[in-house]
Amino acid sequence: MNNINPITKLDYPDPEVIRVGDTYYMVSTTMYFMPGCEILRSYDLVNWEHAAYVYDTLDGTAAQRLEGKENIYGCGMWAASLRFYKGVYYICFVANDMHKTYIYQAKDIYGPWEKYTLEGFYHDNSILFDDDGKIYIVYGNTDIYLKELKFDESMHLTDVGTDPEKLILSDKNEVYLGYEGSHFYKINGKYYIFLIHMPKSIGRRTEAVFVADKPEGPYYGKDVMDDDRGYRNSGIAQGGIVDTPSGKWYGILFQDSGAVGRIPCLMPVSWGKIATAEGKEACFPVFGADGKIPEEFEIEDLKPGYEYAPLVSSDDFKTDFSGAISSSFGFKPCWQFNHEPNLSLVKRDLKKGTVTITTDKISSNLVQAKNTLTQRTLFPGCEAVVTVDASGIKDGDYAGLCLLESNYGFIAVTKRDSSYYLVMGKRELETKDIWGERCDDEPFEEVECIPLDSPGVTLYAGVCFDSVTVQRSEHSSLIPNADDTVSFFYVTESEHPEQVKKLGSDHKLEFKLDHFTGARFGLFIYSTKEIGGNANFSEFTYSN
Repeated sequence: MNNINPITKLDYPDPEVIRVGDTYYMVSTTMYFMPGCEILRSYDLVNWEHAAYVYDTLDGTAAQRLEGKENIYGCGMWAASLRFYKGVYYICFVANDMHKTYIYQAKDIYGPWEKYTLEGFYHDNSILFDDDGKIYIVYGNTDIYLKELKFDESMHLTDVGTDPEKLILSDKNEVYLGYEGSHFYKINGKYYIFLIHMPKSIGRRTEAVFVADKPEGPYYGKDVMDDDRGYRNSGIAQGGIVDTPSGKWYGILFQDSGAVGRIPCLMPVSWGKIATAEGKEACFPVFGADGKIPEEFEIEDLKPGYEYAPLVSSDDFKTDFSGAISSSFGFKPCWQFNHEPNLSLVKRDLKKGTVTITTDKISSNLVQAKNTLTQRTLFPGCEAVVTVDASGIKDGDYAGLCLLESNYGFIAVTKRDSSYYLVMGKRELETKDIWGERCDDEPFEEVECIPLDSPGVTLYAGVCFDSVTVQRSEHSSLIPNADDTVSFFYVTESEHPEQVKKLGSDHKLEFKLDHFTGARFGLFIYSTKEIGGNANFSEFTYSN
């Protein structure tokens, strides 16, 4: 089978995959986007579709609601552990803005999900329900710890309250990133811990596995995956393994892929032998072909002919999804809001197919804008088109289409001295390292501004993440020729739809840890002078 990897071509980092019967479920990090903790569904491990969101909102803090200049960029929900035990699904993750550990549990993957917190902060944790009735959680960074959990009288997971945490592994190498991203399993009587790290000697992420006869160790192991698939010296690591009904094993780990984000990759896993320090042998996973992902390998399709719903999608905004098992506040599930939305400021006209967003605060820039409606961008390139009616904006407002990240770019209608203009704006971070700059307050850099005869305009954004592999339509010139680059275009109401013109210049996108997510298309409005302005969005088209 050709062209398996990457499997979603979208930003789904820190994957955790389980199988229940003939269905695979994958959960990944959703950070500050809401609804959050998205679960995907598959029957072949290659093709995935949306199954559920675990929560609509998390704690409703001022920062989670983007009140004032507060935000949780780079924080929120991280690296969940997903388990199915005795008819109940359990999801455990930390939120770094709250420094809490959350557990959600449900009898159905589609919910309803019951929420509670676990005492303590268990970074990048993994839960194991042992076959002797004991429950363990493994967690940490550089130093990896084991702690025992139990059920309380309400059948919630809780600390046993007596045994202290036990240090079971420590990364003693010279590393840029110490061991983390734990995935803990018991397979054929042995205990396995899968971890990500970045040795300085290699200079990219690698995946390590350790095995022991008992949960507390001692553990013996090594690196099992050191491969970048020939892409940017970007290692593939962090994730776990899952078996098929016939007994085959596969691993799903993510790869840092530039501005598009972190994308999962699939690989076959076989079993070999490893010699322990005690001179014994233990079964040990072999990823791909000796740590390299083969370009071609067989998969097991548990539902041949099944048609998967796309993870990103066009939208005419004429359908209310509120009655669906899992939607995004009544929108298609491919949409997520940047932070917790204030739905009183978001109105829909299903007959006309419009979404109207109103402002209720003064913002210095795009990243402070409430109710930005987003979709992930697609590797290796993609385009988005949306029609904007900005007749309701006030002086100083900006309403349009953006590529949301810390190094953002956008095209937007604005109003100045009661006249309408179209602006291409961008933000370029001064820092050139991966960390970025959080909680910034500066306005954007205006690249080009032109007058508009009317406030109605159709806006376009074309993005290229890999100029070598992007497929270009003979009818499209929107996608740039440079990696991690976005270009913006427009057509006014009075012009023919084919009279698409470029505004501004190509803008370089960059993945930074201050946001920690891939660039997303966003429909937005924000006010710089007076609140209460609004904009209508309609006819959103997504293509690649």
